[in-house]
Amino acid sequence: MALIFSFLLLGINAFAADPEVSDSEEAIKAGESLFNANCKTCHKLDQKFTGPALRGVSDRRDIAWIQEFVKNSQKVIQSGDAAATKLFAEFNNTVMPAHPFLSDEDVMSLLSYIEYGGQEEAAPAEGGADGAAAGAASSGVPSEYLTIILAVLVVVLLLILIVLGLIVSVLTKYLNKQPLEEEDKEFINQKTDFKKVLKSDAFIIIVTAIVVALVAKTAIDGLYSVGVQQGYQPTQPIAFSHKLHAGDKEIPCQYCHTGVEIGRSANIPSPNICMNCHMHVQNVAGKEGVSPEIQKIYDAVDNNQPIEWVRVHNLPDLAYFNHSQHVKVGGIECQTCHGPIEEMEVVRQHSALTMGWCIDCHRKTDIKTAGNEYYDKLVQLHAESKDALKVKDIGGLECAKCHY
Repeated sequence: MALIFSFLLLGINAFAADPEVSDSEEAIKAGESLFNANCKTCHKLDQKFTGPALRGVSDRRDIAWIQEFVKNSQKVIQSGDAAATKLFAEFNNTVMPAHPFLSDEDVMSLLSYIEYGGQEEAAPAEGGADGAAAGAASSGVPSEYLTIILAVLVVVLLLILIVLGLIVSVLTKYLNKQPLEEEDKEFINQKTDFKKVLKSDAFIIIVTAIVVALVAKTAIDGLYSVGVQQGYQPTQPIAFSHKLHAGDKEIPCQYCHTGVEIGRSANIPSPNICMNCHMHVQNVAGKEGVSPEIQKIYDAVDNNQPIEWVRVHNLPDLAYFNHSQHVKVGGIECQTCHGPIEEMEVVRQHSALTMGWCIDCHRKTDIKTAGNEYYDKLVQLHAESKDALKVKDIGGLECAKCHY
């Protein structure tokens, strides 16, 4: 009897004691990866979003309950669980996607990140996406500044002419009071014949030179603008808002543009990717029924037709660009080239994307060598230099890198 009681006691303790959430760096890092891939679209750690704030969930709920809810929330709700039913109603019956592919160990890693990770989110990192985008926006003097400089120079020139006119007037009055010969007085008081000035060879040469210079500058500016589509903002077949999705909802760019870290192209998302969310989200907040724009996605899926998105960023065929090399290896933020994409209702081409623009970036951008043994030898060879190792130092200015 005592033996049976001991087994029962051990069983009770086993169910009563939840496994401890690890605060190890390895567990937090693994959990962060899982959170970004599966949870970030709908959840924040410290505030309500599409779903509830998650930090502290291991104190509010049993670990076993959390594991079941993460794997299949609808199953827990349909079982009549009071906490799950209340949570479902609180967030407008929004269905949380099931994650049956996550193991119990994965959920524990996820909890490690939820409880101990993400502390840096409260303080924005220095030199973030906005700083990168601002730094990449222009490599020269902005045209507005050039206009101001030219205007100031014109004003200064006019002031100089006025001052010279006053000096001439004062000198003329002074000399007229002096005892001078008649010829000298006639020379001093002579009037400028503007007709002769306008017909003079010197004036014609100066005007011709100015006109030729202006025409040449206009022609050169026109040639430099060939193929440059900075500011291009076409109307898309579906009014997709990056401000809503990437900004307000903080959906990572990589979720929709799946090829950005593994290939040359970032990939335009297919309707199936849209349906991952929009099979649950069918309308605009505060409105009933399916949104007309979302309905277009349904129509494309039902008719097995691709959505004919209009390409915004185009590079000439003679230029090679690889997204994965820049994003995955180089660690370049999307905003560095595409600007504040999370603020755009309609996407536009933010940067010039010219060869000069790329080369200027290669001259200024530091190589992120930390934790990458591939660069160890290069870092060692470059150690004597005062400057940090930049893209230009590893062949970033070689013609064949982009033109093959």
